[in-house]
Parts: sequence; C-alpha cells; structure tokens
Amino acid sequence: MTELPPVEYGRAVERYLAASGLAEGSRRIYRIALNTWAWALADRSAPTGPERRRARPPVLPLALLDHPDAAERLRAAVVLRGIDTDPRTLNRELSTLRAAVAWWRAQGWIDGDPTVELRPAPLPAPTEAAAPPTEEQLRALFALRVPLREQTLWHLLHESGAAIETVLALNTHELDLPRRRSHPRPDRPSVRWQSGTARLLPLLIAGRTGGPLFLTDRRAPAGAPPADRCPHTGRARLSYRRAAELFTLHTRTLTTTSTGWTLRQLRGLPQGRRFGQQGDG
Repeated sequence: MTELPPVEYGRAVERYLAASGLAEGSRRIYRIALNTWAWALADRSAPTGPERRRARPPVLPLALLDHPDAAERLRAAVVLRGIDTDPRTLNRELSTLRAAVAWWRAQGWIDGDPTVELRPAPLPAPTEAAAPPTEEQLRALFALRVPLREQTLWHLLHESGAAIETVLALNTHELDLPRRRSHPRPDRPSVRWQSGTARLLPLLIAGRTGGPLFLTDRRAPAGAPPADRCPHTGRARLSYRRAAELFTLHTRTLTTTSTGWTLRQLRGLPQGRRFGQQGDG
C-alpha cells in the first residue's frame, strides 16, 4: 500500500530524513535546522541557544511553503538569525532547507520553492578571519566566564599548536599529566601543553579514566560508536562543528565585528607568540 503524502511539516521532515541516507547524528542536526525554519513559517520567533535543540516546533501544514508569504517570512527569519548566528552555521541551515524543499517538490508534495530568492549570509573577509588574536585579546579570551570545557580546549589548542581534529580526538586515558603530554599513537603524534592547560585538565577529567576528553552537554545518541561515548557519563565526544560554533559565539564580544574568531586563529599563532610561554619551563 502506497503511503499517503504527509500533510504536516514535521512529518515531511521525518520522511525526508528517513530517505536521506544520513547517519543518526547527522539526521539529528538536520532535524534541528529544519524545525527552526518551522517557527518562521508560523510567523513566530525561534528559540535560541540550548532551548532551540529541545523546543518542540509548531505544528503546521506543509502547504504553508506554497503560501504567497512563505518567502518573505523565511527572508525575515534569515535576517533575524543572522544577528546572533555564525554566518557559516546559518548558511548550512539554509542549505539544509533548500535540499529538503527540493526533495519535497520532487515528491509532488509542494509546488513552489520559497527559498529560491534567499541569499546566504556574507562570510567574514579572508584577511580578517586569518588574523591571529593579539596578546591583549588572548588575555581577554582566557578571562571570559565560560564553561571549564571551553577554557580547557582553548588553552590546549593555543599552547600545543596541535591540529583541532587531533585535540578533539584525545581520550582521557591517553593523557600523561605529569609530563604535560599525551601518549603517542601510531595514527597521530603526541600533544604537548603548558601550565595553563596543566592547571585545567585535572578539573575537566574529574576522576574519569576513559572515554573522550572533551564531551558534549547531552548524552550520546543511539548508535554512537563506543569510542565516541563516555563510559562514565554516557555523553558523546565533542564535534569540531560544535566546538567551532561555541568559540565563535563566545568571542564576538572580543572583536570589532559581530563574527567572532575561528579556532584555527587560536592555534595558528607562531611558537614565539604563545601566550604565557615565557617562564613556563
């Protein structure tokens, strides 16, 4: 028996994700993005921050995408989200909506495309994005009142100069705290750090003896690889995307623009400019 076309937007989202072939973690990210646009179609402001991930979107008909006002509502939502959302994140979420709309049109569930006139948010100029922070900015960064996880990650990236992917792949049992380094592995070199990271790491670990060093705030989704799940808390390994998003969000107050910094700026400093390197021993 042929399944009837979905009437409700949320059901259409689930049908699209089920047919996408994406892994569960990616489907969860796409679902959050697509649910966010539902608030715009309902002419309501979407929740922000952690609440956005937990909020139940409004129940509305998929046919609203064919409404004459749909494009204008989405355009207003792009402008509004651009105020406090990283341009790269906003553009990814806009691309997610475009892909879903194209698939729904191919199924014959909607006729029009209200995303066709939407313009992606401008990205920061390459010269600005590549500029490393000054010593004064680094002092301000490390003085920010942010979660311990963020401060530890930022210190480790800055002091080690290691690749971001390498740092996020670290596990707690791989750390040699007295020697301020990680144990080398065949697939990656040892990561070394200095006094700032050495002060924070024991607090971050807090008795954990295994699992990822940097964890998400939420429990790992079903199907997450065991290597990316903490055996003590059940939380997942922090992703590059989320770490970059948080860094950009927290550093907006430290720049003359609203774009914030990128993690690559933090680890891209020459060795002679490592903050607090002198006298570290």
